[in-house]
Amino acid sequence: MNISATLFGQVIIIFAVLMAAVGYYLGKRKTQSPIITSVLAFFSALVPPVAIIFLFVLVLKNDVKISEN
Repeated sequence: MNISATLFGQVIIIFAVLMAAVGYYLGKRKTQSPIITSVLAFFSALVPPVAIIFLFVLVLKNDVKISEN
């Protein structure tokens, strides 16, 4: 069974976009800077095991308390 490089690249790009969306969603709840978290999630998706570890760490992180002034 042959896997073309084009198909592999498309799967990685779709995975990277999905990771960026999930990273932004979790970043809003778990960090002070969701955009940076989203960018890191996008680039970590280029190495899928690193992306899964990144996502695992975000899920286990405590939520940020929002102070009401």
